[in-house]
This record gives sequence, C-alpha cells and structure tokens, in this order.
Amino acid sequence: MSELTLDQSFRFDPYSPQNDADPYPAYKVLREEHPCFWSEEAGMWVLSRHEDILNALQNWRLYSSAKGNLINEFPGRAGATLGSSDPPRHDRLRALVQSAMTKRALDHVIEPARASVRKHLAAIEGKDVFDFVGELGGAVTLDLIFYLFALPPENADKVRDNAVLMVQTDPVTRQKSPAHLAAFQWMADYAQRIVQERKANPGDDLLSNFITAEIDGEKLLDKEVQLTVTTLIMAGIESLSGFMGMFALNMADFPQARRAICADLSLLPDAIEESLRFNTSAQRFKRCATQDIELHGQTIKAGDFIMLAYGSANRDSAVFNEPDAYDITRRPKRHLGFGGGVHACLGSMLARVAVQILFEEFLTAVPEFTRVDEKLDWVPSSNFRSPSKLLLRRG
Repeated sequence: MSELTLDQSFRFDPYSPQNDADPYPAYKVLREEHPCFWSEEAGMWVLSRHEDILNALQNWRLYSSAKGNLINEFPGRAGATLGSSDPPRHDRLRALVQSAMTKRALDHVIEPARASVRKHLAAIEGKDVFDFVGELGGAVTLDLIFYLFALPPENADKVRDNAVLMVQTDPVTRQKSPAHLAAFQWMADYAQRIVQERKANPGDDLLSNFITAEIDGEKLLDKEVQLTVTTLIMAGIESLSGFMGMFALNMADFPQARRAICADLSLLPDAIEESLRFNTSAQRFKRCATQDIELHGQTIKAGDFIMLAYGSANRDSAVFNEPDAYDITRRPKRHLGFGGGVHACLGSMLARVAVQILFEEFLTAVPEFTRVDEKLDWVPSSNFRSPSKLLLRRG
C-alpha cells in the first residue's frame, strides 16, 4: 500500500451497522471527495464512482477475482466458483453452468413460483401485520431453490438458516465468526452429499444438469459442482430474498409508485430495474490488483484488495439524473445491481422473473400497506444489504 494523502477525518467502515442501515451518505462523500479511498477497517481500497467500477468490472486482468470476490472470503472457495475466478477458468465454468441452466428454461419456474407465492399469501391472509421477509420473500425464494435443485424438503429450515448466516460478518471483529464459518462448512458438506446422491440417481433438475453438463467432452469437477451449488444456494436464498425485501421496502416507502403499479402491472419490470439501481441488495464485492494502478492521485499496489461499491455506482449523478430519487419511469439501463463484465450475474433473468411473479400476486392481493417499524434491523454483512425483518400492516 502506498503512502496516503487522504483526509483521515473521514472513515468508511463496511461493517458498521450505520452503513447497513444507510450507506448512501458515506457513498456520496466517497464519490465526491475520496474516489479512491483506503479503508482501514476493511483493509482495502474503495472505488465508488460508476466509471471506475465499470472499468474494473470490464478489466479482469487488472482487477482479478481469483483471490475471492466476497469482502470476507470463505476458506477454499477462491478460484473454484464463477464469482471467484478469472478467464480462462471462469469462462469454462460459466459455459458449463450456463449450459446446465439453459436446459431449465425460465418457463419451467413460472407456475411453481406462482403456486408458491399464492400458498404463502394464503398463509398470511388473516393477518393485519406480517413479516414480508420471513413469510413471503424468504419463503418463496426457499421454495424456488428447493424446486430448481430438487432438494429433500426435510432440510429446508437448516438450509435457510445456514444460508442467512453465510452472508453475514461480525461487525465487531470485522470478519467471519466461527458461526459463519460453520454455516459455510455445513452448506458445503450438505451440497457434497446431495451431489454424490444425484450422481448415483440423476433427475430432471438443475443439480443433475450441473453434473451432466458437457462441452467438448469436459464436465464440471465434483468440487466445482459442490461449491457452485453452495454459492447458488447462499446467493439464491439470501441475495434474491434480500432484493425482494428491498423492493417491498421501496413499495412501502413510495406509495405513489406502488399505486401506479397496482393500477398497471406492466410497470413492474421498470420498477424492478429502478429498485436494483436505487436499493440493490448486492452492495459491495472485492477484487485484487494484479499490478500497480494509479487512480485519482493514489497508488493501488499489486496485491492490494479493492472494494467495488455497486450501491454507490448506482447513485452516481454522473450517470443517473437525480440519483437519490426513486423513479419507476427512469429505465436505468446502466445500473450495476447485477454486477457487470465477465462476472455479471448468471441468474439475473431468473431473479427478475421470480420478483415479478411475487409482486404481481402480492400487489394484487395486498395493494395497500405501510411499514410498522420506522427503524429496521439489517442483516450484518460487508457484501449485502437487506432488512432481516420487514413488518408490514395492511391498509
């Protein structure tokens, strides 16, 4: 790390509960005053401007993912998953995973997703107050993951609880706690058992397709299948559920936008894109510099880690007019809610379909609602941002 010339009165701590609750004021300071900032708390540089982050996403040779993309990485994961590898290894993994996923067309999930939403809506029908995260978003996401991978239903609660733990970090120690590491190990062991069982008895499901996917005679290795499934379960359950929670929060906080959508559900896709920009659940991911980088008067040394603050890029006024306004007519084509470059989220279309189906049903059944709690509890995570609970009151 080079000598610093920064204003040391400003701090950026991605582990701070205050940043979990609202990182956007700090992002604004970063973009305007410290666009290449060394965070002592994170032990890495922070890039906050859309142009710089997009450049990093497009330049994998300089900004490498091979040492992990999570701010606090799990042991043994770096280099073995889509998000934590660079081309050509990444390209091989992506081609094989994409081949497996395209065999399960999006049409296959539409009816199961709608049935799941209706089931969970029926369960809260008599409740004036309900927890959107636990009783709708999280429950539907879990159903979808179990459907896609054909997982045995008896482990559903454990899978969900460990997935939620995996994305968290300890705000005091600023690292993964023993409980978080144990959750990752449990999920990896669980995935390994399921992979071995499915190899012996393949079916018509996404996991079986991962095992059997083949391009030019090459297949995914067992460890690659195991860690891909582990990561997708974590991302599917917490990241997708987290974004559903964020979208529901936006619908509660911006009733005019919600009522416009209720009157015309064809507005939903644009509202989803604006929510991905305005309040993405995927806030920050990591890269490693492969050589010295001169940027905004600072020298990022080869081997230094770099945090890409997607949530900040999505509020950059150089790209988005009135970025702190929630505008469902915006159509923000350049948002980074699903990342970008070679690491653009492979499940983005599936996520969009799932969110649209849930909110078509939810807003039809519950068109009017308000937040119960002005202050929310947030999932403590250096990567993701979402409420751990979102109590809504009908009417």
